[in-house]
Amino acid sequence: MQSFQFSNAKNVAEAKAAAASGAKILAGGQSLLPSMRLGLAAPDALASLGAIADLKGITVAGGVVKIGAMTTHATVAASAEVRAAIPALADLANHIGDRQVRNRGTIGGSLANNDPAACYPAAVLGLGATVHTDRRDIAADDFFVGLYTTALAEDEIITAVSFPIPEKAGWQKFKQPASRFSIVGVFTSKGPKGVRVAVTGAGSGVFRATGLEAKLSGNYSAAALAGATVSAEGMNSDLHGSAEYRAALVPVLAARAVG
Repeated sequence: MQSFQFSNAKNVAEAKAAAASGAKILAGGQSLLPSMRLGLAAPDALASLGAIADLKGITVAGGVVKIGAMTTHATVAASAEVRAAIPALADLANHIGDRQVRNRGTIGGSLANNDPAACYPAAVLGLGATVHTDRRDIAADDFFVGLYTTALAEDEIITAVSFPIPEKAGWQKFKQPASRFSIVGVFTSKGPKGVRVAVTGAGSGVFRATGLEAKLSGNYSAAALAGATVSAEGMNSDLHGSAEYRAALVPVLAARAVG
């Protein structure tokens, strides 16, 4: 691994100052550090958010679950408040990667990286969440822009994510057994933001399956998706599965998520 300078930011302002000086912001490091080991990223400096207490923690109030950006996947999975309010979100967090990833990876880091097969983007889009940053609030539908791309500015830092508590929600993931990323993952919900079906792993980024949402809007049940299909156009095709295979998985997993 190449040499680099490392600093622990004491607060968001200090992290932004480091970023302005050319440092790469480090959250849990579960994507950035492997990229550095492979020579795919070579920052001269890293500024860690790990010491900023204000970016950690979970609150439930006013029909909303709010999770600090530096809260780990393991913390979300173990949270009694999250399990009571949005069980599907706790279940999703509990099946991200392996124990190391869950105990080091963070929700803010996952969203900022926006891997096309990551799990958290499906929950954020599937629940109609709001991403809070140091300067604004971004609706889920506006946050995910494309492959590894979000609406975040270069020096913008995620501080928290707010999830409206749904009436019903479910998560199903068909995983790649080694990496445990989603070959296809589907998050469904019915709640304050209507009926939503978000898909990860199938395309260049997370997206909403609006055709399935329409079918579920009148009858939120697995039966409503009987015979449903999703177009393979724009889907990924690789050694793990063809575009047609992924397209066929989406309604099947959506039906299982609905229950």
